Amino acid sequence: MSPIKQPQVPSFEVQITAPDIGRWLAGNTGVPGFTTRDSGVAGPHVALLAITHGNEVAGAIVLDRLLDAGLTPTRGRLTFGFVDLAAYERFDPHQPTVSRFVDEDINRLWDTAVLDSVRRSTELDRAREIRPLIDTVDVLFDLHSMLWPSDPLILCGTSKKGKRLALGAGQPALVVADQGHASGRRIIDYSRFADAATPCAASLVEAGQHWQSATVDTMFASVAGLLRHLDPTARHPALPEPVAQTQRFAEVTMVVTAATSNFAFVERYRGGDVIARRNTVIALDGETEIRTPHDDCLLIMPSLRPSRGHTAVRLARFVAA
Repeated sequence: MSPIKQPQVPSFEVQITAPDIGRWLAGNTGVPGFTTRDSGVAGPHVALLAITHGNEVAGAIVLDRLLDAGLTPTRGRLTFGFVDLAAYERFDPHQPTVSRFVDEDINRLWDTAVLDSVRRSTELDRAREIRPLIDTVDVLFDLHSMLWPSDPLILCGTSKKGKRLALGAGQPALVVADQGHASGRRIIDYSRFADAATPCAASLVEAGQHWQSATVDTMFASVAGLLRHLDPTARHPALPEPVAQTQRFAEVTMVVTAATSNFAFVERYRGGDVIARRNTVIALDGETEIRTPHDDCLLIMPSLRPSRGHTAVRLARFVAA
C-alpha cells in the first residue's frame, strides 16, 4: 500500500483573537504571567495553565476571561498561569503555526535531570522560573489545542490519580491514558504529578483544533467540570454549567515515533478514527510499515506531517473505566 503524499501545512483559518494579556503579566506570585487567588479557606492549590505552546491561543482566551471575571475558588487557591510568554508574543494570525515555541518545546522538558542541567534555552529558562510554583500545586490542568483535525480528549498519563482527575472533570468525552513522548516529559509527567508516592495529580486537555471558537467552548466546559469536581458547590457566572455526558476511556498501546523524514499515512486520518482490524497498514516510515497492533485500534492525534524523532500517532484500545 502506498502512502498519501505528505501534505503541506495548509492555510488554517484563525477564527479567534489572541487576547492582550499584558495586564496579567506582572501577576502576584513573583513569577511573570502567574496569578494566584486565595479563598482564605483550607483546600487544594489548583493551577490552570495556558499557552504552554505559544500559538495555542484558545487557552489564553479562557484564562483572560476568567481572570477578568474575578474567578476565585471557594476553598484553597487557584492559579492562572500563562506559560510560554516569549512564544506567545510572537503569535501572528497570518502565520499561526510558527510560534509554538522559541527554541524548544517547553512541554518536553519536565524531567528533573533536564531541569537541573546546565543547558540553556528560552523555554528551559522559563521552565526553571515557574518550577518552584509548580512544586506547590496539588492539581494541575494544562489547556491545549491541536493542529490537525481530531475529536477533543483529555490525556491523563499513566497514573491512577490522573485518570481519576480526568474522569472527574467529565469533559471532554474521551479520556486517554498515555506514556507521553519519546522526545521528553510533559508538565503532567513531572514527578510531582506522575509519581505514585505523591497525592498530586495532573491532566492535559486537548480541546479541539487550534483557532476555532468551538475549542474555546470545550475548554470552558472542561474547566467548569474540573472545578465542580473539586468542589461540588462551586458556581461562577463566568463558567458554564457542566453538562453530564458518558465518557469513554482508552489506554495507549503503542506510540509511533517517526524514525525518518519520510513518514506518511496511507489515508488522511483524523484523531478519533478507529481501525477495525489488527495488522492494518496505516503508514509508512521510510520503507517500514506501521500496522495496527490490535482490532478496534483508536488513533490518537495523528500528526499528518511529523518530524523525525517526534510522535506521529498514538494507538489505543478502549477499556472499561
